[in-house]
Amino acid sequence: MSKESARRRALLAGIVPLALAAAGPRQASAQAARPVRLLAASDLKFALTLVLARFQSETGQKVEASFGSSGSFAQQILQGLPAELFMSADEDFVYRLADAGLTRTLAGAASAAADRGARYAVGRIALFVPLDSTIALDPQLRGLKAQWRQVRKFVIGNPEHAPYGRAAMQALQKLGMWELVLPKLVLGENISQATQFVSTGAAQAGITALSLALAPEVAKSGRHVALPANLHAPLRQRMVLLKSATPAAEALYGYLQGAGAREIFARYGFSA
Repeated sequence: MSKESARRRALLAGIVPLALAAAGPRQASAQAARPVRLLAASDLKFALTLVLARFQSETGQKVEASFGSSGSFAQQILQGLPAELFMSADEDFVYRLADAGLTRTLAGAASAAADRGARYAVGRIALFVPLDSTIALDPQLRGLKAQWRQVRKFVIGNPEHAPYGRAAMQALQKLGMWELVLPKLVLGENISQATQFVSTGAAQAGITALSLALAPEVAKSGRHVALPANLHAPLRQRMVLLKSATPAAEALYGYLQGAGAREIFARYGFSA
């Protein structure tokens, strides 16, 4: 290990203990003993799992992450679901929580603007088909349209509460395919479930998050092509600390904005 690597590891290892120390000995001990409670959009399932594994290895702090629909999580938080950190696939859900007074300002922040969180990524969508499919893949979906007879079920996330489902609907509408797709459309509860439908062959094609299609665990069961970003509204993804956030959650919030986390997010198709 180089001197620089050793210095960086030592610095990161000190993030959580220093943050916890500010809470006082008894409170710090209790907080360090339990995981940070994190709710995250399902498009982050594979990328974020890698980031959290690195965070735990470097700091010793455990994280309890739940993945699901951003809209469903936001609604549950409004209804009292306990969590410390929320990572949404749509920044509007974070803004709603902030407007409801459920988010937390960072310690030492100059203004209440920190209540509205921080953007951590911009997502992309992709057409996804099973590995043995003969459907030709292209960014304008011409191959899909030409071979539409092969498709019995076409899946996207539910546009009502899954941001990637909404982006898929917008892309299909812009390409003039929405009316064609509707009779065979199946809605996944979230984008992860929609992807699973294609991976298992329950659907013959679908639109998923590029981050999921790029995951080795998913790529072994399907093929994909990224769709142009101008086919839908930008998938600006934002995270925020919630009212019950501990110093350990605040440390994770900072870590997720660091170079190491961003490198992993970029590997899975996210842009800054």
